[in-house]
Amino acid sequence: MLTQQDFKTDQEVRWCPGCGDHAVLAALQRVLPVVAEKLHYNKEDFAVVSGIGCSSRLPYYVNAYGFHGIHGRATAISTGVKAANPKISTWQITGDGDALAIGGNHFIHAIRRNIDINILLFNNEIYGLTKGQYSPTSKFGSVTKTSPYGTIERPFNPGELVIGARGTFFARTLDGDLKLTQECLLEEALHNGTSVTEMLLNCVIFNDGTHSHFAGRDARAEKTIVLRHGEPMIFGANRDKGLALDDMKLKVVNLGENGITDKDLLVHDATEPDTAIHMLLAAMKSPDFPVALGIIRKVQDAEYNQKVQEQANEVFAKRKITTITELLNSGETWEVK
Repeated sequence: MLTQQDFKTDQEVRWCPGCGDHAVLAALQRVLPVVAEKLHYNKEDFAVVSGIGCSSRLPYYVNAYGFHGIHGRATAISTGVKAANPKISTWQITGDGDALAIGGNHFIHAIRRNIDINILLFNNEIYGLTKGQYSPTSKFGSVTKTSPYGTIERPFNPGELVIGARGTFFARTLDGDLKLTQECLLEEALHNGTSVTEMLLNCVIFNDGTHSHFAGRDARAEKTIVLRHGEPMIFGANRDKGLALDDMKLKVVNLGENGITDKDLLVHDATEPDTAIHMLLAAMKSPDFPVALGIIRKVQDAEYNQKVQEQANEVFAKRKITTITELLNSGETWEVK
């Protein structure tokens, strides 16, 4: 039986005190032994891959196979690891800049292929390692080192990108909610296909409090909703608010008002193949809507390595050439004298 301690290294964890990365590392080290037990894996069956950024130091702190790549190429490397050895439980650690800027093309195509990798997308809405430039998820108008008068670019919503690329798994969690993070990571590991969990993190140095308007302890109950499959969408400190659908648009309703009960609320179906409702949930923003947390989408579809193997078996069964000698003598040949 593996334990959390088995996945810790002797390396000094070099993140700023208070950085949300610490919480994700702790959650991952707690989840990996559970994954090993459920999948009958040894420690050697895990690999942790990263690109460049504060988050990308994480492979040094997990006692498993690791690869610290170059900027934006974490998805390409983790895809290669999984394609070469489909049994490896492959965890990709990446940031909002590493994954969505220079690595954006790799990111969406891995999702499109549905290769079985687990992507942890650390989103603090800033380039922290390079000292505070705006990133693809920085809020419109953010004042940063590279946008001293406010950024004029519209930000990406990672959930919309994943679902728009026909992703089969998308979840979202907060660095301050260790229990929910562990739930999401475990479901990621057990999902057959590309799984993405967006980690909403705080950068205490260059973007402190970027998520506090909905993720702070005083605001969280009223400004977020934890979605659970098969349950009505209820939130609020007193569990007195919910989400309903009106003319294919989400709306917030108050339970007990105008006779509204939990029977009038949407029931979360994470396994629905159609992307429409999942896209609406992933796009919700404060203050008009609660920010959706938990597993938003989890559907089954053909996994990349599985389809490659099926195709190879089909070609192999129909082959006419069975030896290298037959191959070399097939087609047009010439005798050199």
